[in-house]
Amino acid sequence: MFLAIARDAGLMGLGNGPGRYLSYGAYPQPGAEFAFPRGVWRADGSGLGPLDERGILEDATHAWLADDGGPRHPREGLTVPAGDKPGAYTWNKAPRLAGEVVETGAIARQLAAGHPLVRDMVGRHGGTVFTRVLARLLELAQVVPLMEQWMLALAPGEPYCASGALPDEGTGVGLSEAARGSLGHWISVRRGHIENYQIVAPTTWNFSPRDAAGTPGALERALEGAPVREGETTPVSVQHIVRSFDPCMVCTVH
Repeated sequence: MFLAIARDAGLMGLGNGPGRYLSYGAYPQPGAEFAFPRGVWRADGSGLGPLDERGILEDATHAWLADDGGPRHPREGLTVPAGDKPGAYTWNKAPRLAGEVVETGAIARQLAAGHPLVRDMVGRHGGTVFTRVLARLLELAQVVPLMEQWMLALAPGEPYCASGALPDEGTGVGLSEAARGSLGHWISVRRGHIENYQIVAPTTWNFSPRDAAGTPGALERALEGAPVREGETTPVSVQHIVRSFDPCMVCTVH
């Protein structure tokens, strides 16, 4: 039924993304494994490859933010407003992984996990409105039994978090999968105080503007060629494509 609706609505090939999909790994399992693995999945046939966090750089060329020194790794990132900056058109930076545009979200997790239906559909149609929504629907069905396991594992009265002392000096990184996709936090501490704290949210990846080389982010690429019907001022196709990424610009900007 869902396939028929998508075909009739013209969503099968609408909103093609970059063909590279990032997952930080979701829902840790016993033995240090993830229910949905970590890695970068490529639609060119090379499959799932390892993730090297050191390859993440943020380009602020077209963001209303200072970009002194060019692209930076988040651990050295700057968040300094530059509202009058020429050529800027967004508060979103442009993260790249080893110089490449990637897409993140449920579709990336399902591809990394090797879901046969999602891999087959992406192989046939690419990363589209249809395949993004399909991956999200399938993942909902997978997460429900995981939630049942978590509920049964709860022990009332036991501590729910581990407390630790803040070091005088140090750096840290936390990578996890939010519902919308890959979420990263980077922190540096100096003299017992937070010196710098940077976040790259899932929508930062998906809605990134063009970088210094003029390469568009995943959403901008997906919007290229979107059909506009005669008389449309708010094209339905654009709405379908944007919403298929499950965006949160508030998370990205803050």
